[in-house]
Amino acid sequence: MPVLVVTLMRSGREARALAGFVFLIACVTDFLDGWLARRRASTTALGQVLDPLADKLIVAAVLIMLAAQPLEPRVPAWMVVVIVVRELAVTGLRGLASSGGVLVPAQELGKYKTIFQMFAIEALLLHYRYPIPGTQLAIDFHAGGMLFLWMALVLAVWSGVDYHVRILRHVRLH
Repeated sequence: MPVLVVTLMRSGREARALAGFVFLIACVTDFLDGWLARRRASTTALGQVLDPLADKLIVAAVLIMLAAQPLEPRVPAWMVVVIVVRELAVTGLRGLASSGGVLVPAQELGKYKTIFQMFAIEALLLHYRYPIPGTQLAIDFHAGGMLFLWMALVLAVWSGVDYHVRILRHVRLH
């Protein structure tokens, strides 16, 4: 996370490409770490708390840095606020539930939200239009990233409401 934040304090295509590369490496290693832990049946309660927390911290840090960028077009700050508040609310709610003996595993909606968020952040980090060699076409990474961010935002709100409803139901039943 510190490498991404420092990299995003610089401007230009090279800095954004480096940030995109670092974020991609973080995503791949996070996936492999979880996959190996599940495959080897070596998951721990601490790991189940710390891994999502680390994911949320890196997402929040990068989105905040992207909203603060002087480069136009920017990521709208209100979208970052909604996503970060959702992450904090769900993390807090899961923590309260677990202290009461209720484990709330990640749901399908939250997993899809995470996937769209990762694609969005990767594209938003790359930001620029990149030509497709041999054609007159170019890929606008900012536009693509914003499309994925909108999808992630909808899923974030939906899954956040779902978490709250499920936990409140469980609390009322016990």
